[in-house]
This record gives sequence, C-alpha cells and structure tokens, in this order.
Amino acid sequence: MPQFHSSFHVAAPLERVSAFHFSADAFLRLTPPGMILRLHRSEPLAEGSITEFTLWSGPVPMRWKAHHSEISTSGFTDEQLAGPLRSWRHRHQFLARPDGTCDVLDTIDYEHPQGWRGVFSRLRFNPATLRLLFLFRARATRRACQAP
Repeated sequence: MPQFHSSFHVAAPLERVSAFHFSADAFLRLTPPGMILRLHRSEPLAEGSITEFTLWSGPVPMRWKAHHSEISTSGFTDEQLAGPLRSWRHRHQFLARPDGTCDVLDTIDYEHPQGWRGVFSRLRFNPATLRLLFLFRARATRRACQAP
C-alpha cells in the first residue's frame, strides 16, 4: 500500500494552526485553484463527523465521503468511506516547537482500485500530484496562520 508523507513549518503557535484546520472554511481554503470543490455535507470537525463532497480535477468529478476520528488539538484523521480510491487514510498532525511555532505533518496511506478506476486514480493520486497539492496547502496554511 503506498504511503505519502508531507511536512512543513509554520511560524505560528500550534493553537492557531489547529484552529485554522478546525475552521468551517479550512477545506475550501486548502483546495488549490483549478480544483472545484462542492460540499454536500460538512459537519463541524469532531469525533465521528462526516464530510461529503465532490471534487473536480479537470472534467471528471470525484465524489467522496470521509469520516473523522482521533480528534485533538494536535491533529485528526480522515478516512474515505466512499470515493475514488480503494482506501484512503489521512493523518494530520500539528507539533509544537519550543520556540512557539509549529510543524504540520501529513501521512496518507492509500490504495488504488483495480481496472479503469485504478488507472484514473493513479493519474490523480500519485506522489507528484500529492506533492503539488501539499505545497499549496503549506502556502495556504502559512498565509492563514502567520502574522502579516
């Protein structure tokens, strides 16, 4: 099963970074330009909360249903209940540094389906495209959390 890792530093305290990720508009702000996100159901981030959305990357819509768990100020996990991959488990971690800043670590365990759906998911969810997505997310998080 493939695993993807991303980490970046934010010159802001863990509490601010966590609050941003728990905010109602975080998902929209973490979606890069060119991707269209339509939320169908978005519960406040809490143990057992569900988010349902459609994401367009080009002309192909991808419908997702995600379940949230392991909720704390230092992170959370979202797991695909239904969507374009065979499986997807994404752990978000916020780690405070002694200097009052924060590191953001993301670990994604995912598996592609077989057949034509697997061909599409391999094109959309591979190390290179995930790296680009998380470079955008690092920039968006810094913009939202760091003092101007």
